[in-house]
Amino acid sequence: MILDTYLPFRSLPGVIATFRGDFVQLPVPIIQQLYHWDCGLACSRMVLRWKVTRSPSAHRYLGQLDDGEFENALQELRLTRSIWTIDLAYLMRHFGVRHRFCTQTLGVDKGYKNQSFYRKHFDTEETRVNELFAQAKACKVLVEKCTVSVQDIQAHLAQGHVAIVLVNSGVLHCDLCSSPVKYCCFAPRGHRCFCRSPDYQGHFIVLRGYNRATGCIFYNNPAYADPGMCGTSISNFEEARTSYGTDEDILFVYLDS
Repeated sequence: MILDTYLPFRSLPGVIATFRGDFVQLPVPIIQQLYHWDCGLACSRMVLRWKVTRSPSAHRYLGQLDDGEFENALQELRLTRSIWTIDLAYLMRHFGVRHRFCTQTLGVDKGYKNQSFYRKHFDTEETRVNELFAQAKACKVLVEKCTVSVQDIQAHLAQGHVAIVLVNSGVLHCDLCSSPVKYCCFAPRGHRCFCRSPDYQGHFIVLRGYNRATGCIFYNNPAYADPGMCGTSISNFEEARTSYGTDEDILFVYLDS
């Protein structure tokens, strides 16, 4: 559980980043997704907005980023309603954002073909996604096949950086959300961040801090804008991000470019 003494920080989206020993909280803006499929794009907008706010030396596109420029980037990268983590890495590269994409599979895991979450777009997306992985080095998109620990993630956050993580939304739950929250998959369903489902449901979130004393991770959930920052136990976060279907995908994003 999260200590109530930390709850006031949730209502201050413009607060300066907080670092108190084993407590880190970064004021990453909340941007809500518009559709059921664009959580990754909403997370990318949060990250880009964060860089504009915190880094005056950010890439020239970032300083003037608006909806039109973002939409132009999506068209240039030919992004559709099927968004993979590799797409987000290419999006960061497009805007000159230093990044590092860590995953367990360099390409598409054929074992996902029969999963309900992937089944609809698998046949049309497999070739496209595998080509993106194959071209990543030439396109200066940093991709690594590696295992990332919670300690690695905390060290990244402690330096003032953020990360976009693919999780199983059917597993992840928030300890900070009061009951009832305004949105859960765009419908009131109680105090959980997402609708519960026995099947894998891929969803992107933005990591923004942690509290070692209480053993929790802070994150932004693009599924809804209120009440703001979410938090869950490290054990629940680990279960959600390592579920079969995620490939343990994590996109580290750096404040400096």
